Amino acid sequence: MQIHQVIIIGSGPAGHTSALYTARAGMNPIIIEGHEPGGQLTTTTEVDNFPGFPNGIQGPQLMINMKKQAERFDAKYITTTVTDIDLRKPPFEIICENNDKYLANTVIISTGASAKYLGLDNEKELIGRGVSACATCDGFFYKEKTVLVVGGGDTAMEEATFLTKFAKEVYIIHRREQLRASKAMQDRATNNPKIKFLFNSEVEEILFNQNGVTGAVIKNNKENSTSPISAEGIFMGIGHTPNTEFLNGQVKLDNNGFITTSDTTTNIPGVFACGDVQDPIFRQAITAAGSGCMAAIKAEHFISE
Repeated sequence: MQIHQVIIIGSGPAGHTSALYTARAGMNPIIIEGHEPGGQLTTTTEVDNFPGFPNGIQGPQLMINMKKQAERFDAKYITTTVTDIDLRKPPFEIICENNDKYLANTVIISTGASAKYLGLDNEKELIGRGVSACATCDGFFYKEKTVLVVGGGDTAMEEATFLTKFAKEVYIIHRREQLRASKAMQDRATNNPKIKFLFNSEVEEILFNQNGVTGAVIKNNKENSTSPISAEGIFMGIGHTPNTEFLNGQVKLDNNGFITTSDTTTNIPGVFACGDVQDPIFRQAITAAGSGCMAAIKAEHFISE
């Protein structure tokens, strides 16, 4: 079986950038695209904060452009998903759907993190049309509008506080009586005059028309009642789940399941991680791309040494 110099698992901004850099370094990378080729950006619409596009660019088109650029240097993409991996010693064995197997001297993990959603009807179809899990990405589009933020932890407080830069009012919907966020984050949110709280409450239904979200039906668990609220956007602030299950505990993770790295280097020599799968803080396309560059250079140095 052929032993590849590098195999990249995942095809978001981090994976595509790793592919570009390793391909240009003559490492002939294999990129396993995963169940969601292109990552979370394929579910967004306008991307205004990626450098080089003064008029913005659609998220799916940005991913297509990145892939084409890597393929220009002979990066090879395989449309399949990793189901198991053996990282005990090199060459590392990667097992995909249909029991296809690949061997590699280095592995770059860029499988991202999946935003948590509520599982409501039409929720996924409304992503990019009023439903979002990234205030930094989409907040700009809600100038002088009313938005809802679901959650009670630090993520929700941070999202809500950021949204007040644009929105005229922000409602935080939390199912409990008290917030779970740190005191500092709670203080920032509660002291912001644009933020209002609906405690003991949940989003029971998303309201929408042909243009997108128009509001939500809110259930008050304490009073066992429901009432509609008008809003143009609903932001999920309930966290992200890093896509690391296939690693089976072989790579060191933090308490929230994100891969622990030092400059994209994991605890296993020859195995690197980049993008949202190791970044619980920034979660931006540009930071993912930057860490993809770092992982590629690290892998190149590992091979040469």
